[in-house]
Amino acid sequence: MTANTIKPSFAVIGHPVAHSRSPAIHSAFAQQTGIILQYDRLEAAPASFETTVADFFANGGQGLNVTVPFKERAWQLAQANLSTRALLAGAVNTLWSSPSGLHGCNTDGVGLVRDLQRLGLLGSAPRVLLLGAGGAAKGVIGPLLDVACEHLHVANRTAARAQDLRLAWLTQRPEDKARLSASGLTDLPNMHWDLVINATASSLQGEAPELPEGVYREHTRAYDMMYGSNPTAFLQQAQAHGVTQSADGLGMLVEQAAESFWIWHGVLPTTTPVIEAIRRQMQVAVR
Repeated sequence: MTANTIKPSFAVIGHPVAHSRSPAIHSAFAQQTGIILQYDRLEAAPASFETTVADFFANGGQGLNVTVPFKERAWQLAQANLSTRALLAGAVNTLWSSPSGLHGCNTDGVGLVRDLQRLGLLGSAPRVLLLGAGGAAKGVIGPLLDVACEHLHVANRTAARAQDLRLAWLTQRPEDKARLSASGLTDLPNMHWDLVINATASSLQGEAPELPEGVYREHTRAYDMMYGSNPTAFLQQAQAHGVTQSADGLGMLVEQAAESFWIWHGVLPTTTPVIEAIRRQMQVAVR
């Protein structure tokens, strides 16, 4: 292969990373837009994440998507060149390099909001209950508030963690104080929730968060950031309580990847056909 035919190199880095669908997603984007690239999976041992990232870019790599458990460490690596979204989220899932050093952005929240809008689950000025207070939740607070949520409440099994997340956010954006609240799962405010979002990892264990009665009411919608070939435990729980509008996080995965693609290439791909194609692949895999 000559220098003129070398494909720009991109990858998803994580531990483990063999299950990642990012190569298929970015390959579909590349085919759609006519952009030539190579996109791989990059396994990194926890002790050598920083070295693996440095070697990737030193050897000509142009962009990395970062998945668990490295998003906070990627944030540290890109401290000198963080986007506003990444700065607020405290986590990075997209890295690229320039003469000024390593750059980092967080596209998770943008991906979530775009998928909610695509599905018609967001509505206008909704009251949103966000379950979980880990990195997944932190990365989506800003974009959810920015689409004019009337109220966003973070609830976590450990109330102190949810409250700490709220306080940390308000140190950066105190103007959100009246619209952002937090509590444990058992002491939710008496409010009608238009949308309940699961940002916990409970669905990975085949479990649903233990929610008090009254969370789901008529017209409440549900969204799980996790995804699978079958409805997640959280979605099954919501449907058992009468929820008729719900979705898993496959669309969020593709939408956040599209935002990364735009950052790297300056082109925003069309996501719906890619979401549908990945969904078909998942369904075929379980037959």
